[in-house]
Amino acid sequence: MFLVTFLFIRFSVRMIRKQVKWWPGNVSPGGLHIHHVVFGLVFMCLGGIGGLAVKDPRSWVAALAAALFGVGAALVLDEFALVLHLDDVYWAKQGRLSVDTVFMAGALTGLALVGVSPLAIDAFDESFLNGSLTVLTNLIFASICLLKGKVWTGLIGVYLTPLALIGAIRLARPRSPWARWRYREGSRKLARAAWREHRYREPIERAKHAFQDLVAGRPSA
Repeated sequence: MFLVTFLFIRFSVRMIRKQVKWWPGNVSPGGLHIHHVVFGLVFMCLGGIGGLAVKDPRSWVAALAAALFGVGAALVLDEFALVLHLDDVYWAKQGRLSVDTVFMAGALTGLALVGVSPLAIDAFDESFLNGSLTVLTNLIFASICLLKGKVWTGLIGVYLTPLALIGAIRLARPRSPWARWRYREGSRKLARAAWREHRYREPIERAKHAFQDLVAGRPSA
C-alpha cells in the first residue's frame, strides 16, 4: 500500500499541476489548501492506534490497520520536504528530498520484510553480549557514514554491516561534516574527495534525478 499510494498521489499532483480538466483538483475548503500530509497524519494515527488495539495480528482488522498506516506514511513522506522547510517547496528542487525519503523508506522496509534485521537480538540468548557488541559496532560504522555525507550507505548499512564498514573506511564527501572537521583546506584528502565527487558522485546524482523526475515529476525551474 505504501508504494501504491506514493505512485497514486504523485500521479494525482502531476495531473493537478497540468490542470487536467477531468481530474479533481486540490482539496481547498473555504480557499484553504489542505496538503495531503494532513490526511497522511490522520491515516497514520488511525492505523497505528488501531494496530495496537488489535489482539489478533492475523485478523483482517490488523491488515486494515497496517494498510492505513502504510497509506498515511506514504502521504506524509511525500511531503517530507514541506514539513522540514515549513514552506511549500513541493515542486522546487528542495522537494526532491521527499522523493529521496520515500525511496529510502521503501528500501529499508523491503530489507526488513525479507528478514534483514541487525537489531533483532534475544535478550535471553547466550550470545546476547556478542550480538549487542555487533549491533553497537554496526551503528558506529553507520554513524560515520552519515557524518561522511553518505546517507544511503549509512542507513542501509544499519542492515548490512559490510556496506557500513566500506563506507566508514572510504573518503568522506567534500562538503560533509567529517570533511570539514578532519580534512584541512588544500589537503590531499580534500582534493581527492572533491575529485571523486566530480568523477563518480555527480553522474550518479544526475541519473538519480532523471529517474526521480520520471517517477515524481520534474521540479520547477
